Amino acid sequence: MKRRRWLSVAMKMIQFYRMPYFQGAGSQLAFYLVMSIVPLALLLIQLCALFAITPEIVTQLMEDYLSPQAMDSLQMAVSHVQNSGSGAFSIVTVFLMLWAASKIQFCIVGICNYAYSGKVRIKGFIRERVWAIFNVALLLLVVMASLIILVYGKVILSVIAMFVERILNLPFQFNSVWYLIRWPVAIGVYMIVISYLYWVSPVKKPRFRQVLPGSAFASIAMAVVSLGYSVYVTAFANFDAVYGSLASFVALLFWFYLLGTIFVLGILFNLAWEDTKYIK
Repeated sequence: MKRRRWLSVAMKMIQFYRMPYFQGAGSQLAFYLVMSIVPLALLLIQLCALFAITPEIVTQLMEDYLSPQAMDSLQMAVSHVQNSGSGAFSIVTVFLMLWAASKIQFCIVGICNYAYSGKVRIKGFIRERVWAIFNVALLLLVVMASLIILVYGKVILSVIAMFVERILNLPFQFNSVWYLIRWPVAIGVYMIVISYLYWVSPVKKPRFRQVLPGSAFASIAMAVVSLGYSVYVTAFANFDAVYGSLASFVALLFWFYLLGTIFVLGILFNLAWEDTKYIK
């Protein structure tokens, strides 16, 4: 790809991001993600129980990718969910949980609508909120499938290792292979989820191939920022000295803000990529 197009994409993204609505979009996503995290965790824990995936296993997975401060806040949310008691879930309870969890998806719908049509709401509050609930339900299934791969990936690799060593008589370093593929797996999960959100969220849907460039950009950027932020918070930042008992929550909120901003930049990348497709 010529340098001229990449420069044009960067300039277009800056032009789009200077619009007042997009400058506040990352903060919106961070706020609504905080509002949705407990009901999302409650629904996810219920799904995990079906596959014998305990909250402790999920916590261990999160520790591999998140900073200690972010982990503290997420563990508080998970503990709140566990202490509240799951009980028997009725259809009404599940719907109410999905309604509460759909706040973040409803916000994403508005951002995508504005990006592609200039209007936040196209089909009205109720219809788009129901659409957001449906998308959250599907998204939970995608996340659940990703968790199954991450949790049982070692078991699958163990079976492959046995086959390679006993049948093919070749050496197989299990830990080395898993260490090498876990970040590509994480980026793949990011890309699946983000591509789905970019594609289904706007009322006027783009073609699926049109969302792939921004999905690749956002998924890689989210993985890099998450890793970099974890290193920064662990090695340099001292939120405790400034925020005291709120340090964990502030660290989590700032991480959500970074992810939300990257998510918005991915949408703008798709717009800029499409606008510059004729530049050679």
